[in-house]
Amino acid sequence: MFNKIAPIILICLLIFIFYAVFTKASQSTKTKRVECQTKTTTFEKIFVEEPIKEAIKAFKTGNYEINSSIEYSKYMKSHLKDILTKEQSDELLKNIINKYLISMEQKNQDKKVSINYYVYENDKEDSGKKNSEAKKYAGYLMFDFKYDKKLVYKIQIDYMDLDAKDLEDRMDCVINSFLSID
Repeated sequence: MFNKIAPIILICLLIFIFYAVFTKASQSTKTKRVECQTKTTTFEKIFVEEPIKEAIKAFKTGNYEINSSIEYSKYMKSHLKDILTKEQSDELLKNIINKYLISMEQKNQDKKVSINYYVYENDKEDSGKKNSEAKKYAGYLMFDFKYDKKLVYKIQIDYMDLDAKDLEDRMDCVINSFLSID
C-alpha cells in the first residue's frame, strides 16, 4: 500500500516545491522592495553575486563618481531642454547623495562606486510608441551602480511631471533603493 502512495506523495511534493520557487522568482520583478517605488513604474535588478555590501559602504563614505547624460525628446518639443542641463541634474543628485553620507571625507580607496545614469524624456510624438500607456509618463531615470568594475545594482524609475518637478523625489528613491539592499 505504501509503495503505491509514496510516488504520489513525492510527485505532489515536487509540484509544490516547483510552484513555490516559480512564484518567488516571478515576484522579484513585480514586488516593490521600497515604498517609494510604488509611486511610479519601477524596475530593478540586484546582482547578489557582486560585492553589494562593499559598494554601499564605499558609497556612504563618499567614494563615488557620477557619469550622466540627458536624452531630450526628438519628435516633440522638449520640455526639459530649457529647464534641465546635465550639470543641474548632477548637482541635484549630489545634494541628494549628501543626505545619505555618513562621512563627507573621502577615503583614499582605489575602488569607487561608479554611478552611471541618464535622464530620458518621453517623446510622446515618436511613432514607435505603440499605445497610450507609453505616453502617460514624462520620462524615466536609468541608473547603474558599479563597484570594482562590476554591475551591482540597476534601476529604472519613471518621473511623471513634464516640468520634472518630481525628478528630485525619484532620484531620492533611487538612492534609497540602492542603500536599502544592505
